[in-house]
Amino acid sequence: MKAVILAAGYGTRLQRDVAADSSGKFAHLAGIAKPLLPVGQCALISHWVHALFASGWVDCIYVVTNALYHAAFEEWAAHFTNVKVLSDQTRNNDERLGAVACLQLAVKHFNIEDHVVVIGGDTLFKEDFSLSQVKERFADVQAKCEDNCLVLSYQCKDEETHKYGILEVDSDLRVVCMKEKPRHCETQSRRACPCFYVFSNKSLPLLDTFLNEKKEAPIEEKDAPGNFVSWLIPRKAVYIHQISGRFDVGNLPSYVECDLYFKEKLKDVKCYMV
Repeated sequence: MKAVILAAGYGTRLQRDVAADSSGKFAHLAGIAKPLLPVGQCALISHWVHALFASGWVDCIYVVTNALYHAAFEEWAAHFTNVKVLSDQTRNNDERLGAVACLQLAVKHFNIEDHVVVIGGDTLFKEDFSLSQVKERFADVQAKCEDNCLVLSYQCKDEETHKYGILEVDSDLRVVCMKEKPRHCETQSRRACPCFYVFSNKSLPLLDTFLNEKKEAPIEEKDAPGNFVSWLIPRKAVYIHQISGRFDVGNLPSYVECDLYFKEKLKDVKCYMV
């Protein structure tokens, strides 16, 4: 198993909030990529590296970033073994390739032929999340068919459906469809889908097919990795693993909430997410 952490975003909203904050308390966050933000005792992305290797599930982690933050990620990665950094060569938000293209870039550059767990670099989960349980669940769905993939799901509130990709599933917990940011009246499901996907190696060639179909489409149709998941669902069986919730560091308030949780509530950081 390989892991690809998507870290090529520019954190536009967060940096705007930091610049607008008159207190000066968050000035030290200016110009820092979201995955490298300090969360509790270490950088946000370091929590994933510690957990992925401690779980014994992956043998190498690939981080896709941009040219602006490339040097900072290389400096961070130097403290780890089997963490490799790749730049998408863009320098601003208008040039961005989109998350699906970044995943394809990693697959091709590193010649990935294994199954891949794909993780959003600005996402963390609650204390009860377990990679070992995800590993077991993926093994179960793979036992049904080697093509099968796995995504995570957690319950969101009625008023939050318009913020997320919402999964509709059957009685076997296989995803029937994913609706992108629907109004609550447009679906009975409240299963939000965070950026954490386990793609079988059999599904990876479909990245090329997807991007070829979307080559003339606006960047919005290629940016969010959930767009690929939605497209994949009718083509490969995708199942869910249920979790309790997540932290999505998009702006300054969400960062402060996440950092506070780790400083005050996380009991054993060494076991976190393992």
